[in-house]
Amino acid sequence: MISVFRKLRQQAQGKAARYGLYAFGEIVLVVLGILIALQINNNNDLRKERKSELLYLASLRKDLVLNIAEINKYLQDRTVCITNATAILEHFEGKPITDAVAFNNLCMPIYNWQRYYQVDNTFQELISSGNLALIGSDSIKTMLFNLQSMYKLNKAEEDHFRFDSEVLIYEPIYEFLDLKSVVESVGVEITKGYAGRPMQPRDFDGYLRNIKLKNGFTSAVFEFTVLNEHLLKMKVMSEALIRTIDNEIARG
Repeated sequence: MISVFRKLRQQAQGKAARYGLYAFGEIVLVVLGILIALQINNNNDLRKERKSELLYLASLRKDLVLNIAEINKYLQDRTVCITNATAILEHFEGKPITDAVAFNNLCMPIYNWQRYYQVDNTFQELISSGNLALIGSDSIKTMLFNLQSMYKLNKAEEDHFRFDSEVLIYEPIYEFLDLKSVVESVGVEITKGYAGRPMQPRDFDGYLRNIKLKNGFTSAVFEFTVLNEHLLKMKVMSEALIRTIDNEIARG
């Protein structure tokens, strides 16, 4: 009888052990399933983030290409301003004006100088949305911030010249030039003499005796030279950034 109970107990223990192993196996399978599902979700999230990153990189590249084209235009325009201001200063030093219309045309690009504004919509969106973390390349992020710092330095220099030009150029020309005559003189140039009234050298007599104006054009030569140096640096930085972005996009 005792042997029978012992046998029954052993059979029960064997069944319990088998059930325990089965239950453990089920738990392992469930855990593995969860881990696989998490890994799949994680991979899907990574693919989505990479897709978003590549879209941002492509958009950044477009902005940089636009900026380089704009920089080239500003470099050309400001080089003209430097050349013209240098020629104008010769007349302040005593060179007579023989063609007042031509002299007035030398002045116009400097009167009408424009600030440079870079296209950085994508960069600003990355910052404001917190999506800058999507950009995995530390090199790209560093180059973006360096370019932004150079842009801010350029804006500060433009602010400085804007103040100088207001005081040293714009205020005196309102005092010493008849703006109606200036506009009419431009009309002569545009219409090839069919409209307007050409200015005369004597119209600039008081103009050339004004020390503020002389200082203003001297400042123009210096400031446009500095601003061009800034733009050239920004162009080089933008070109390097484009190459780095292209390499990152090529990785897929």
